[in-house]
Formats: sequence, C-alpha cells, structure tokens
Amino acid sequence: MTTSRSHPTAPATARPTAPAWAAGVLGRADGLVTALHTAFVVLVLASAVRYLSGHGFGDRAPWVLAGAVVLLAIYAAYRVLPARVWLALLVVVWFGLVLLAPSFAWCAVPLSFVALRVLPFWPACAVVAGMVVTTVVVWTRMTDRLDPTIVLGPVCVAVLAVSAYRALERDAQARQALLDDLHAAQGDLADAQHQAGVLAERGRLSREIHDSVAQGLSSINLLLQAAEREWDDRPVAAREHAAQAAATARDGLDEVRRVVRDLAPAELAAGGPALPDALRQTCERLAAHSGVDVQVQVHGTPLALGPEVETALLRTARGALANVLEHAAASTAVVTLTYQPDAVVLDVRDDGRGLGAGSSDPDRGRGLAGIRDRLQALGGTLVLESEPGEGTALAASIPLEES
Repeated sequence: MTTSRSHPTAPATARPTAPAWAAGVLGRADGLVTALHTAFVVLVLASAVRYLSGHGFGDRAPWVLAGAVVLLAIYAAYRVLPARVWLALLVVVWFGLVLLAPSFAWCAVPLSFVALRVLPFWPACAVVAGMVVTTVVVWTRMTDRLDPTIVLGPVCVAVLAVSAYRALERDAQARQALLDDLHAAQGDLADAQHQAGVLAERGRLSREIHDSVAQGLSSINLLLQAAEREWDDRPVAAREHAAQAAATARDGLDEVRRVVRDLAPAELAAGGPALPDALRQTCERLAAHSGVDVQVQVHGTPLALGPEVETALLRTARGALANVLEHAAASTAVVTLTYQPDAVVLDVRDDGRGLGAGSSDPDRGRGLAGIRDRLQALGGTLVLESEPGEGTALAASIPLEES
C-alpha cells in the first residue's frame, strides 16, 4: 500500500537525555533502563564488598576499588558518550576487573542487556559470547577444576536472555509494520476523502451554475429573441424586452457573485420565512417576459427553514420553471409550497406537452439531475410525473428537523 503523503516522525530532540539505543534489540524497551541501572550498581558494589571481605585490603585492593569506581563513572556517563564507545569502555574495564577479582563476573549479566540495547543483534551476540567465555575461564581458574555448572550456567543464562529479547525484537518489528500499514491506510483514506470532497464541490458548483448562470442566460436569450422579433413592428415592446434582459443580466451577475461566496440567493438574504416571497418574485419576473401564467400557492404556516433548505427549494422552483418555459410550450404553471408538520413540499405543475419520447434535452437532463442531487444532500426526494400532452408535475420534498 502506498500513499503520496509523508508521515511525520518524532523530532531528534524529543528525548535529549537518552543514549542512542535505537539500533539495538531492546532499542524500544525503555522500561528496562531503570532496572539495568539498579542491577549494575548493586552488582558492582556487591562484587567489591565480596572481594574486600574475602581478601582484605591487600595488594590488589586499591586496583580493584579504583577499577570499580572507574566502571561506575563510565556507566554514569551514558548520556554524554556515544553509545558504542560507552559500551566498549564498559566491557574493557569490566574485563580488567574480572581478571583481578572474578566476583565481578556477575556484572556480565546487566552488561549483556546493555549490549543488546546498544548494538544490532549479531554484534551484541558476539559481545555476550565473549563475556560468557571470560566468565567461564576466570571461574574455572579460581576453582582449579572444570565445574559443569560454571560452564553451562552462564551459557544457559546468555542463551535464554538473547533468545527472549530476540523474540521481543521480532514482535516489536511486527507491531511497527502494522503501525506503518495503518499510517499508510490513513494517508490513503485522507487522499480518498480529499478526492471525494473535490468531486462533491465540483458537483455543487455545477448545480449552482446551472441553476443561476445558465437559467439567467436562458432568460436573457428569450428576451433578446423577443426583442429582435418586435424591433421593427413594436419598438416599445422590444425596448421593454431589452430592458428586462439587462435587468436579468444584472441579477445574474449578483447571483454569480453570491455563488462564488457560497451565499443564498438575494431574495433570501433578508432572513426569516422569506421563501414564499422569493417564489412570488421569481414567478412574477418569469411571467413578465414569457407569456406563461405562473401562479404561486402557499399552504400551511410559513416557517424559517434555514438557508440551505430555502435555497434548495427556490433553485428547484427556478430550474423546474426554466424547463417549463423552454420546453413545455405551456400556458399555465402553478407553484405550490406546502408546510407540513414533518416536511416541506414544493410542487410545480404545468399544462404543457409533457415529457414525450425524444422531447428531453441534454441541459434539461442535467438540470433535473442537479435538482435531485441537491435534494438528496438534504435528505429530500424528487418525484417527476408526466404524460405526453398532459403536462408535467414535479414534487420536491425535504424533511423538517424535529425541534
């Protein structure tokens, strides 16, 4: 799975006080740090006490105590030194102490875990193996005999520790792979959502342009055609048509600006239950230059429906009436707005020729599709009924939210 988005990672300064453990088997086992610190200090001190209790302040005591202090000092510098340099110094000093006092071999246990944290797997195994061999050799020399427990004990502890944390590393890698896949899936989902938003916005703009600019241009075209026909015989009527075309062009320009700003139509800008008045203004303007008798009827108590619902219904009426004027050859159209308890319904009926076979038009098809998409976005429905020669009835319904 791929994605074009890059996923942010934690900045390098997120953990300024931690050494560079990230490459090791235990690179992400942060809870182990405190246990390692405690175990290492306790074992160094215990080894020093054991040596002094068994040998007193003899010739080697100053060297053993100095070596123990140096070992603890180096260990305390883990925030300052580079991780691998720090580990190398610890192992070298520990090796010298074990040669002086074999009791310090117990410190190999926390040092093995440190190696697993600092180094990649196979180099860490080599360091652990070297410490195990050193421990077995010095303990065997100290007892002057080959004790199977001395040989096999450190080996078994090392094998178990390395095997356990190798399994931990693989589990961590598997979890990280799952997280990477999840991040990639989230990126793909974000891309898909972005693309869906782009397509939805294109659809919205297409509907808005069709229901505002396209309808306005269609009205201007009809007015200018009428003016052209009457220019010689009825110049006064021709000038009236031209004036109406100019007024329609100005209204269209205002509507385009409002579409760009994603605002409601100008007739709805006043707020309140303005939809009935907006419908009347629209129908009066269309009837004035079309010759079609357009009537408006309102049933129920007008309510403020919200800008989205009122805009959808007004543009539905405009789109339906534009189809009536351009395609239906009707003499009468009736726009009915009904306020019901749970819905608002807009009906547009005409007495035209209906939608017969081959009578539809590509632009008209897009207009009806845009009306349907707009209504569906608000949870509404569109029903269209028509018979050739018997007119067309369009019913748009939008449910009302419960108050």
